[in-house]
Amino acid sequence: MGSMAQKSVLMLCGEFMEAYETVVPLYFLQAFSVSVHCVSPGRKTGDKCVMAAHDLLGLEIYSELVVDHLTLNANFDEVIPEQYDAIIIPGGRFTELLSTDEKCVSMVARFAELDKIILTSCHSQLLLAAAGLLARGMKCTAFESMKPLIELSGGAWWQQPGFQTVFDITDCVMDGKFISTLGWPTLGNTLRVLLESLGSKITCSKETQPSLLFLIGDCVEDYSNNVPFKAFQALGCKVDAVSPNKKKGDKCATIVHDLEEGRQLPTEKSSHNSYVTVAWEDVSVDDYDCIVVPGGRSPELLVMNDKAVGLVKKFVEKGKIVAAIGMGNWLLAATGALKKKRCASDYGTKVAVKVAGGQILESERCVTDDKMVTAATTSDLPAFVYALSTALGLSVVF
Repeated sequence: MGSMAQKSVLMLCGEFMEAYETVVPLYFLQAFSVSVHCVSPGRKTGDKCVMAAHDLLGLEIYSELVVDHLTLNANFDEVIPEQYDAIIIPGGRFTELLSTDEKCVSMVARFAELDKIILTSCHSQLLLAAAGLLARGMKCTAFESMKPLIELSGGAWWQQPGFQTVFDITDCVMDGKFISTLGWPTLGNTLRVLLESLGSKITCSKETQPSLLFLIGDCVEDYSNNVPFKAFQALGCKVDAVSPNKKKGDKCATIVHDLEEGRQLPTEKSSHNSYVTVAWEDVSVDDYDCIVVPGGRSPELLVMNDKAVGLVKKFVEKGKIVAAIGMGNWLLAATGALKKKRCASDYGTKVAVKVAGGQILESERCVTDDKMVTAATTSDLPAFVYALSTALGLSVVF
């Protein structure tokens, strides 16, 4: 999807890696045909690594929440660094273990010897220190607790000046082929820098860059909200999140669904907080090209809110693009937007789609019908990001 010459990226994984810093770049790169191999020492294709969400939940330090699992798609022992354009090491506690693994440290050092791109996030700069790569004053940023280690290793600590809230943290650092970032709040800009480093060209067929509005509420599904949110930031779009009962800066609790062995349905788990970026009264439909309704349980909340239903109707009436993931179809059904439309649906919204007059394409996991883009589940987010970017006139070519 969207690429003339395929690029290949290695993602170094392990238990309790930060979920957001893993899933967002994984799905974003896959959306534009970048091959991503996820590996972990001592594990093989098909094995799983548990992921964790790190967020500030009222304590003096971040809290760790166990969320879902990532299934590895390649074997660590078969990795040949020469075959990749970059390596990504997400944050998380697994980096403490990997920093003492000789094979992992040697692999990171080999990517540096080959002048490949190395992206580290939050705490994974520990691998750079273990490999001796911070010496000679490399400019580097990370979670602030990493500052002493970076400086003791010979690196030059950098922190974005002047930020007061999570909204203000946007920058990453690039020194040569090394990209470092404080963590998940900066992923939009970080992914853009990564794309450019991989030789991509982002183009837009419209006169102005598109603007997207995400309609969210408590218990919105984390990935179906944050993957496209950060992806379109990376593509240079204006992206906002609004909620009918919350003010700018308020938090929305998010969830993830983890299908555990032996269960018919996935277990719901708490994940990162998401943030409202614009006040409800400041939203004008004319300021946006598209509205996105992520999945989770928030659509059940929004469908009971006349303001939320009315907002989606306005986007439809004005011929704007309307997009939904998973249970987001529930809200589209309530607005009448699905009538005579083809769409993708998982089991949770099939009845709603049918009674609303929509046509489910059973064989398709992501469907575009005129000004509507729908995806069945969070697993279909790579296809969703590509389809929505195409509908908005955006393209990424390597």
